Amino acid sequence: MPNRPVINLIGIPYDQKSSYMRGAAGAPSNIRYTMNDGSSNDWTETGYNFRADADFRDLGDLQIHEHQDLFKEIASRYHPEEAFIFLGGDHSITYPIIKSIHQKRQGFDILHFDAHTDLYHDFEGDQYSHACPFARIMEEGLCHRLIQVGIRTITRHQQEQIEKFGVEVITMRKLAQIHQLKLTRPLYISIDLDGFDPAYAPGVSHHEPGGLIPREIINYLLSIEQEIIAADIVELNPRRDHERMTSALAYKLLKELCGMMIRHQSN
Repeated sequence: MPNRPVINLIGIPYDQKSSYMRGAAGAPSNIRYTMNDGSSNDWTETGYNFRADADFRDLGDLQIHEHQDLFKEIASRYHPEEAFIFLGGDHSITYPIIKSIHQKRQGFDILHFDAHTDLYHDFEGDQYSHACPFARIMEEGLCHRLIQVGIRTITRHQQEQIEKFGVEVITMRKLAQIHQLKLTRPLYISIDLDGFDPAYAPGVSHHEPGGLIPREIINYLLSIEQEIIAADIVELNPRRDHERMTSALAYKLLKELCGMMIRHQSN
């Protein structure tokens, strides 16, 4: 394939901003194990082999001890002409990722799947908690549009933040509205695995019953025609993951995101 798409994989084994339970730092290695253990193949539902049909580069893990170090490390690796998938880690990593991308590329929206809005101004006194990344993103105007899907834990404060920042929220009760979305700009996709129902994703720290069904979300993702500039998959906690079920889901999402990136760059 001429001018093969470049897709970079970066692990961020960081969970120091987790509020309830640590363990997400072990996620990148678990997802890679599932990716390479032979239990599935490399073919995506878009018809591409993500390793053969793209220049797929696993850049390893960022060794981060302080949250502020993420900005420098991500910015030094990000290239706007290439696609990126980041493996968390807790959801606090999304703010420095978006800030680093925004320095080199503007004009994109964020599509965010989660049980929680992660819009707290601060959580337990920490403005960089994994419960706060989208408040920081919206305060700094780092994206044009934030769309959140699967939400089912909105507090009064979070509702105020939603209204303040003009966030578009599709709750679980109104999930059918996802098919009415009109997407017009390139997308950054952020997938918190606790957005899925715990029956499908038990390996997360915050179990929130009544969540997303993987097949429905995969079908929706595959229908997206916009460019996917980058994505993250976060909040897998291997300590709670029965038979690596959640790791398998994370790998499936990673693989299909790669297929979408290849499809767009190949057209």
